[in-house]
Amino acid sequence: MSVLSERVVALLAEFVDGLDDAPAARVELPEGLATALGRPPPEQPTELPALLDTVRQAAQVAVETAGPRFFGYIPGGGLFASALAELLAQTLNRYTGLSEIAAGLVALEDGVLRWLCRLFGLPPGAGGLLTTGGSMATLSMLVAARQDRLGDGAGCGATVGTIYISDQTNHCVRKAARIAGFPATQLRALSTTAELRIDVEAAEATIAADRAAGMRPFLLVATAGTTSAGVIDPLADLAALARRHGMWYHVDACYGGFFQLTERGRARLAGIEQADSISLDPHKSLFLPYGTGALLVRKVSALVAAHTDDADYLHDLHGGALPDFAHLGAELTRGNRGLRLWLPLHLHGVHAFRAALDEKLDLAHWAHTELSADGRLEVPYPCELSTVLFRLRRGDDSDGDNGTFLRRINATGRVFLSSTRLRGRLTLRLCVLSHRTHAGHVHEAVSVIRQVAESIT
Repeated sequence: MSVLSERVVALLAEFVDGLDDAPAARVELPEGLATALGRPPPEQPTELPALLDTVRQAAQVAVETAGPRFFGYIPGGGLFASALAELLAQTLNRYTGLSEIAAGLVALEDGVLRWLCRLFGLPPGAGGLLTTGGSMATLSMLVAARQDRLGDGAGCGATVGTIYISDQTNHCVRKAARIAGFPATQLRALSTTAELRIDVEAAEATIAADRAAGMRPFLLVATAGTTSAGVIDPLADLAALARRHGMWYHVDACYGGFFQLTERGRARLAGIEQADSISLDPHKSLFLPYGTGALLVRKVSALVAAHTDDADYLHDLHGGALPDFAHLGAELTRGNRGLRLWLPLHLHGVHAFRAALDEKLDLAHWAHTELSADGRLEVPYPCELSTVLFRLRRGDDSDGDNGTFLRRINATGRVFLSSTRLRGRLTLRLCVLSHRTHAGHVHEAVSVIRQVAESIT
């Protein structure tokens, strides 16, 4: 076993050590490799070095999402300490759905969740669970909100219960609503201001009109860091609006949530502590590996009411003071997710994460200032978190040029960016969030953008 482990760790060390010099993307699958990778398993054993070589070849065909030059979408850094924690969790192979079976690791995971609740100012009685990401957190939230505000009668309000989002809300909310049985006609896309924030007055009018028409507004979703632009909705004002109408108030903080660790972030996220629930992605602004999400709920009893069930084969387990995570979400079978947060937080200390997030804020604002000063570029929105939006300065019909602009930037292999559409216009995004991204990498990204802009204009 030690020999196997040493060889795997050697491969990982080689990978991590090479990230700073690796191309930002290598997406062309070499001819024949797909066939080789898809071969069925053999009847007889294969030596580990050969298998690791196959893994190496497969992993190389990718956008380098673990690297310092990945500025596309919302980066997830893949902190190595969290990977070590996952090795521990998978080797220990503890079942944590029901606390009596692995009380020690459930207590550890519960400690992480209680720390998160305190971080966001939630009161005693709050709780939550770790998930695979924001999508599953959102689904559990929506089911809990439905049960809490609409009850468990026939249809659970799916014909009259209305959900309020904005045109900037992550699509996982629409998807969760559909899975939970709400047709698209029960979702309202609230209008946003020129700064892409929910318009509170317009939201008030929409909700009041629906109520007058016999609908039952029950869920209002705000965002603390939109996926496209990193914009934070007016969280405190929306909390007051939700209270006036007796609605469940959810804040999607999957991108921006952990900026709460910083002084600037706390100021910008003011009002998040009033939420009934908060979804988080530690695999974004806590730099952990993909597949790490969280849901926090002001009243954990609402999760229990919506998700608890029983079966004859579970009657030996009696529970206790610790949470039974199987009663807080959709999964009965679940491994230990707490270690992947607990180990890096304790190993590095919270200050290291706070300092890294402050660095990302500084770097993004530097890039915003530099790109704003370039007369060839239009920078249409302020940088509230760590996402910079820009496009070539052209007439209204310029999507083709900006699509070419993005492709040429990424074709350099020095950086990887992505795009979005805002107010119908193709807009490029530079999102600074990896723990491996530092000043030199952002300076290089700005240099590449300028060089490509010069070649097009």
